[in-house]
This record gives sequence, C-alpha cells and structure tokens, in this order.
Amino acid sequence: MEATPVDAPDFIARDLAHYTEGAFADTLSFWREWVESSTYTGRWREIVMRSAITLKLLTSLEHGSTVAAATFGLPEAVGGSRNWDYRFTWVRDAAFTMYAFLRLGFTGESKAFLHWIMARCEQLADAADLQLMYRVDGSPDLPEQELEHLSGYRDSRPVRIGNGAAQQFQLDIYGELLDTIYLYNKYGGAITYAFWQQICRLVDFVAENWQRPDHGIWEVRDQEQHFLSAKMMCWVALDRAISIAQDRSFPAPLADWHRVRNEIYEEVYHNFWNEEKQAFVQYKGGEVLDSIALPLIRMFSPAEPRWQATMRAIEQELVVDSLVFRYHLDGGATDGLTGQEGTFTMCSFWYIENLSRAGDLDNARLLFEKVLGFASPLGLYSEQIGPQGAQIGNYPQAFTHLALISAAFQLNRDLDARHHRGNNRGHDFV
Repeated sequence: MEATPVDAPDFIARDLAHYTEGAFADTLSFWREWVESSTYTGRWREIVMRSAITLKLLTSLEHGSTVAAATFGLPEAVGGSRNWDYRFTWVRDAAFTMYAFLRLGFTGESKAFLHWIMARCEQLADAADLQLMYRVDGSPDLPEQELEHLSGYRDSRPVRIGNGAAQQFQLDIYGELLDTIYLYNKYGGAITYAFWQQICRLVDFVAENWQRPDHGIWEVRDQEQHFLSAKMMCWVALDRAISIAQDRSFPAPLADWHRVRNEIYEEVYHNFWNEEKQAFVQYKGGEVLDSIALPLIRMFSPAEPRWQATMRAIEQELVVDSLVFRYHLDGGATDGLTGQEGTFTMCSFWYIENLSRAGDLDNARLLFEKVLGFASPLGLYSEQIGPQGAQIGNYPQAFTHLALISAAFQLNRDLDARHHRGNNRGHDFV
C-alpha cells in the first residue's frame, strides 16, 4: 500500500529518528572504546583524553594526516591582520601529534601517519623538496589568496585561504620528523629498511645544510636568520638518526653524523648564548628571548647551568603568571605585519613541562591547573589567549592540545616518582 502524501512526513520522521538513535549509540560506543584503549591512567585523565579526542578529530581517517586546526581566518587579535589558514598538515605539528598519540598508547594513529609521511618521502626528487606543510591528501599546492568579499571575524581583514608559508625553507621540520620516527621505531613498530634509506637522504641533507639560515618555526616572512629552533632540531635529526641506526644495526655513515652532531652542539652552546642576557637567544647574534628555547629535547640536561639561566631569563621577560609569550614582536624576527598577539598556550605547557623536569613539581602543578582554567567550556584551546583571557586564533589548535598532553604526561610521571621516593624513604626509616 502506497503511503499518501499526508503520511510521508511521519514516515520520514520515524525513519530519521531510528537512524539518529542508532548513529548516536554507535558514535558513543566508538569513542568510549577508543578512549578505553589508551594506556594512560594518570592524573587529569579527563582533560588529557579530551585533548586526545580533539587530535583524533583533527586527523584524517582516510589519509592519516592531522591538520593544525579546523578553521581559517580567526584572528590573533580582533580587527588585526594576522589571520591565517590552518586547515593543512604541518609536518612539525603532525609529528608532535603522533608523539602525543604514542605516549597515550594510540599506536594505530601513529602508524597511519608514518605511512602518510613515507609517501611524501617517496615522492621527493631531492631531500630539499620536503615541504613544511601539505594538504590533507599530501598534495603540495597551497597557494595563498585573500578573499576580499569577506569582512572576516568582527571585521578582521584580510581573510586568507591557502598558506604562502608552505614554500618557506624551515630546517627544524627534519628534526621533528626524525624524533617521531625514532619514537615510533622504539614504541610503535619497527620501520623498514626501505624507509630507512629514505630517512638517510633527509639526514644527509641536514648534515650538509644545517649552517644555512631559514625562516624558523614561527614562519617569519620578511627574512631568514640562523634561528635557534633550526639548529636545535638539526641536532635532534642527527641524534635520533644515530640512535635508530645503532638500535637496528642499519647501514649509516655514523662517523660523519657524529661529527656534525657535535659541531651543531658546539655552535648552539657557544654562539647562541648571549652573555648580557644570560640566556640562549632567538637567533645567532640576537638579543631577543624566545620560548622556543623551552622544549627539552635531550640536547641539554635540566641541570645544565646555561639552560637554567635561560629558564630564569624567560620567566622574567616572557612569563605572565601561568601564561607565556612566544617572544616580543617589537624586538624579534618579524613577519612584516603590524599589530600585537596574545600569549601562546602551547608555550605555557612547554614552560610547565620544563619546570617539572627541573624538579619544581609543586609550582608546575599549580601553573598547569591554572592554565586548565583557561579552556573553553568544551575543554578546547585555540592557539593563543588574549589579554582578557579569551581564546584567540584558529580553534581548536592541535599544537596546544598535544602540548597539554605532553605536560600532563611528564608532570604525572614526575609526581609519581616523587611519591615512590617518599614511600621508600618511609620504609627505610621504619
């Protein structure tokens, strides 16, 4: 019996209700099972898992790549011109995201990204052709254009799509990529010899080009410099490649790699140190502090006096309570744009993780829980926090959430270690 036109709306409504109930149950079951598969059982698990879910939602199921943020055109200052398109896969951001997934026990996501990056490496005619960002599917064409017919968020012009920074030369991406491959090989699954040969091309390129200036992790558009971030991550690229080769007994020019790694260490230690500032500075010969000096990448020990002095200098110039500026725009490398920006939330989490590694656990915990208070009602973070505590910049941002995970993981581990030491001392006393 055919449904009459009058009956059709009720039929459609019943069918839609049946679909939505089933889809909701399936969705809820998927996320519960995915979260429960995590190996993380420490403190702040709810917000850590919220950040992990956010990273998962920013990751392509089809391709395995993670976008930096889901949005474009959201300004770093309302009415300003620092408005970028973050809907692409930065090698740097995605590599750190895989590090966060590995720490939480999500090895499937890390494996999927490894396949994505393997495909990018296989397509390279030369190691110098590795771009700092790609489209989600791996295509390299990201032309930047301004949409003049749009007024932007609260009249923040121009609205840009695409990203011209894709063609910049940024040396640090090789280090972040090698660090992630090293961690995957150690904790996620063994890499193949065929992929190792591709990796060797990248490492040899770093060994031959680490002394070149670049645009740096902050993607400044008006000049290249010898940035601290680039040199540090070149050291990481060599260091992690050496470790992989030794662990897997892969063929590699280890003597050459050892020599270059040592040269980079000496360069950073002596030539990026500013005696007057008593700190490592943003670029060689500069006087500006940069929070990029915060991440501990095993280049320096937390007990290294110059590292401790740099931490104190950053605290004095860039830290405001629990929030941290990346650097002061009026003195550092510029992007050629006017206007100000907020504090970078990922830098706040970097600072907290450094405090934890240095043993200042009570302060690290206090500041960590303060920064958690700046999250949106949904537990999300954008790139920056403005003067009145508002989320500014593209939202939600992967880099912020992966930095939260890293800080929580480290702080939780250090608190556990202190607790166990206290218990052992108690037993010894008894």
